[in-house]
Amino acid sequence: MNMLKAYIKDFWRYRYLLQNLIGRDFKLKYRRSVLGVLWSVLNPLLMNIVMVLVFSSIFDMRGAGIENFPVYLLIGQLLFNFFSEGTGSAMSSMLSAAPLIKKVYIPKYIFPLERVCFALVNCLFSFIALIIVMLFTGAKLHLTAFLALYPLLTLFVFTLGVGLMLSAATVFFRDVMHLWGVFITALMYFSAIFYDPAQMGDITIAGHTMNMQSLIRFNPLYWYITGFRDTVLDGKVLSVNMIWVCALCALLALILGLIVFRRQQDKFVLHI
Repeated sequence: MNMLKAYIKDFWRYRYLLQNLIGRDFKLKYRRSVLGVLWSVLNPLLMNIVMVLVFSSIFDMRGAGIENFPVYLLIGQLLFNFFSEGTGSAMSSMLSAAPLIKKVYIPKYIFPLERVCFALVNCLFSFIALIIVMLFTGAKLHLTAFLALYPLLTLFVFTLGVGLMLSAATVFFRDVMHLWGVFITALMYFSAIFYDPAQMGDITIAGHTMNMQSLIRFNPLYWYITGFRDTVLDGKVLSVNMIWVCALCALLALILGLIVFRRQQDKFVLHI
């Protein structure tokens, strides 16, 4: 509890620095870009069109029983891309901030936090593409869409927790960046982005039969993506099971991330 209070106190004290860092990254990302912020909308929109064409024609997802597949796919893409971008950029945040850390005192967790916040800003801009696709496909706008804020915010907390652990590990082991790239690719296929887990059958590995639907449920991203889809696409209210699973995964990741980061942060200067 004392650790959490200390982090909150530091966060409030350095909130303006956090805003300036997010603004700096925002300007750097779109510097010399003709499309600028518009690219945050066009990129997921164009990728969605390509993937819909691929899965609808080659893999014949039209007959797979997924209602409004373009919106279903785009929601999975946006939330997974947020997690991937947030953890990936947070992972290298301490290495990028090395010159500044060696000169002045700044709470070190500010840097991975800023990267995850910046990824969230990009994700929010990308939601414009989701609105466009929903309007184009005639998807219903449900009042429950406001409840989508819950899986999004808990995903933010979960991403921050994982990002803190990765940023601390990368300082000592640079290979973590390469290993995480492989892991995040594998994770994508277990996040139910472009398929319905209910359609998955059993698989046999080394003589052991496993139910893929049950296996996918162990992936926290599945719950965040499914919760967002339930509220936005299907007009459902979040179930109690969905609420506590999203919250539990987020809190566990954040607590573990803070503990790991806090225990190792004093050694960062010696290794960056």
